[in-house]
Amino acid sequence: MTDTTVDGGKAAASTEGALETRGIEPVPESERHGHPMQLFWVWFAANISILGLPLGATLVAIQGLTFWQAVIVAVLGAVGSFAIVGVVSIAGRRGGAPGLTLSRAVFGVRGNAGPTLVSLISRLGWETVNTTTAAFALLSLFAIVFGTEPNAKSAPVLTIVCIAVFVLLTVIVSGLGHRVLVAVQRWATWVFGALNIVVAVSLVTTVDWQAVGAATPASLGAMIAGVGTIAAGTGIGWANASADMSRYQSPSVRSSALIASAAAGAGIPLVLLISLGSLLSAGDPTLAEAGDPVAAIRDMLPAWMAVPYLIAAFGGLLLSNHLSVYSAGLTTLTLGIRTKRVYAVIIDVAVTFVGAIYFMLIADSFYTPFITFISLLAIPITAWVGVFLVDMIRRTRYDADGLMDMTRSSRYWYRGGVEPRALTAWALAIVAGYQFMTAGSDDDVWFTGVFADSWLGQNGLGWVITFVVAAGVYALFGGARVVEGDTR
Repeated sequence: MTDTTVDGGKAAASTEGALETRGIEPVPESERHGHPMQLFWVWFAANISILGLPLGATLVAIQGLTFWQAVIVAVLGAVGSFAIVGVVSIAGRRGGAPGLTLSRAVFGVRGNAGPTLVSLISRLGWETVNTTTAAFALLSLFAIVFGTEPNAKSAPVLTIVCIAVFVLLTVIVSGLGHRVLVAVQRWATWVFGALNIVVAVSLVTTVDWQAVGAATPASLGAMIAGVGTIAAGTGIGWANASADMSRYQSPSVRSSALIASAAAGAGIPLVLLISLGSLLSAGDPTLAEAGDPVAAIRDMLPAWMAVPYLIAAFGGLLLSNHLSVYSAGLTTLTLGIRTKRVYAVIIDVAVTFVGAIYFMLIADSFYTPFITFISLLAIPITAWVGVFLVDMIRRTRYDADGLMDMTRSSRYWYRGGVEPRALTAWALAIVAGYQFMTAGSDDDVWFTGVFADSWLGQNGLGWVITFVVAAGVYALFGGARVVEGDTR
């Protein structure tokens, strides 16, 4: 049977109304009218979250960089990694389908299940981080405004309400789909961006400028490691979601414009937030190790600034979650769940709703073990990026019917539904990358790779090794196995 739909009927038109009814089936060229500025605002909105501040703090407190070194590292790491996001988005413009759906052409319609599952788990993980952090922010806001209990476990009903509010606001936008998401991300950026500026100005007044000026420059090696830290924490995690938005871009849009929209759209807010985080950490390194970054930053502010800060934190996390949940819904469909896109979104947020309840009301800790888990998933995602980018060099078109056909008749069936060269390169890169990792905290180490104590391992550059191995091995194997119809 040919899987030409996601809802049991023929492919539907998608963005003519408020509700996007299209699933993962490729968008016909006649319906692609998007332009790069839409993507600029989408990426800008997704990266104005205050979680960029602790990233900057780690550059100073852990990597030992000065403020100016941290700014350079932020530019190279954030802008550079989102340039990669922009490159992957070119595939979305070419094929008109979500990134993991296009990935069927690379790994085979069955072999693609591995990368798709990893991507979905990672996306759900980050959504749980967003939901939990935002619920904590809303709980603190209620405590200030209404005098309610600020501790989650002491106010379980209110905590669940806070989680539900965030989830509902996510579903309204992500469920309606592409047109609504693009519009909301654009206009909400101005509102929450302005609040972030107000908060940032107040935070700057707390900077220990004497400590900033007295800092000793770190080595070039430390800066290189810092670039890796920022890239792994920003753009790399979004790369496999980039085509999900660019699939509505006009075929006439230039590749350079897509790359620039992602690099600048995400790079501008990230560089500013990471730079501010490095300034704050120069005089107070505790921000880099804070278990709850929202609370840690709130404590740096005067009492009167707490309300606008918490609103800005909540809004930034919400905008990031809009894009993440939208992408997760498409990834769920690609995995083979046969339902409408909007129902896939609801399934995904239901999972994160339960996860947030567990981590806020039952678990003793959250951020350290969960971030470790997410970091582990970054390795197979990076391996996917390496293989996919090499594949893009030769594959300039995708066969729409082949992408949706899961049977032996599919153009992308290859050998038993698997493209062995791509899957082998992906697997080898994952094994190699994990050899440079230490998973877990100091008192709870999950495993240690063979080369974890090397310079590359100690500086968190295992993802670079992963990328090089994935791209290199796949290129040595010959790269894309282009079939008739993929290069016309």
